[in-house]
Amino acid sequence: MAVTVISLVVAFLYGGPQALFLCVILGILEVSLSFDNAVINATVLRRMSEFWQRIFLTVGILIAVFGMRLVFPLAIVWIASGLGPIAALDLALNPPPDGAAYFPNGDPSYETLITDAHPQIAAFGGMFLLMLFLHFILEDREIKWLEWLERPLAKAGKLEQLEVVVATALLLITATVIAPDDKVSTVMIAGALGMITYIAVNGLGEMFHVPEEGEEPEGGPSGLAKATGKAGFFLFLYLEVLDASFSFDGVIGAFAITSDPIIIALGLGFIGAMFVRSITIFLVRKGTLSDYVYLEHGAHWAIGALALILLYSIGTHVPEVITGLVGVALIGAALGSSIYRNRKIAAREGEDAVKTSIP
Repeated sequence: MAVTVISLVVAFLYGGPQALFLCVILGILEVSLSFDNAVINATVLRRMSEFWQRIFLTVGILIAVFGMRLVFPLAIVWIASGLGPIAALDLALNPPPDGAAYFPNGDPSYETLITDAHPQIAAFGGMFLLMLFLHFILEDREIKWLEWLERPLAKAGKLEQLEVVVATALLLITATVIAPDDKVSTVMIAGALGMITYIAVNGLGEMFHVPEEGEEPEGGPSGLAKATGKAGFFLFLYLEVLDASFSFDGVIGAFAITSDPIIIALGLGFIGAMFVRSITIFLVRKGTLSDYVYLEHGAHWAIGALALILLYSIGTHVPEVITGLVGVALIGAALGSSIYRNRKIAAREGEDAVKTSIP
């Protein structure tokens, strides 16, 4: 809350009431789009030591704000336009006075360059998130939310590398059917890099796997030693890549509201990303995922929906409100199912207690 207040004050001093209003809108946009991100982050964060949790909330927020919400858009402009860092920042802070997409000399504006880079950004982020979703949903788990669907998917998941096969097929469909003709190769390369990044980062995390509660640690250092050493580092790295993938749609969507990088950094980063990380820490410390067991399932289904939306948006614009509502609806349904399950278990335990108390 303190960071939010400071950010809003800075926004007001920077651009007056209009900047303040835009900052609030961007903060709400980021939280609505990234609530599923908070749930997924919590499933990983609870395996990390308190030290690495603090690193995620401090160093991680700096990466999220300055890396993804400020440097990332500028880097796109550097690469796409050939401008230097200072010139790219000047282009961002000084858009065409009439709001045109191009300057009088024919050079594209900052916003135009970012928008033009959407296909490769969406392909990378969409494939990374799709691999995450498929890895979860194709694994046989003791607790299932949508049993009628998750059970057959878990059986199909026994086929080795099925997630890679499905993801590759969807990437081919996206590149050949959805993507514009001049972006086919770009989408294929970006999508392949998204898959490679997931496989590499997830593989490193599995290599230094930290046993969860109820699991017996295998040979080698203790779970605590791994959590605070290499495992903590690679889980932190995994979370940052995951956060970046979730951030792509928010960063691109922000340019439909404003192209000012300072306002985007304040709204999406300092307000939105800080709220998402605070929600993540809250879920971990309150044991919410253990109490509401279907939340993790709902978040992964929301990730699958977001991945498909990102891939579809390569050819057709999808309003950000749809992306946000889909995620909120799936997580809300999972929360409702968890509450219903807890009540059934409590009622059953109450009946058993009554039966045992009767002589």
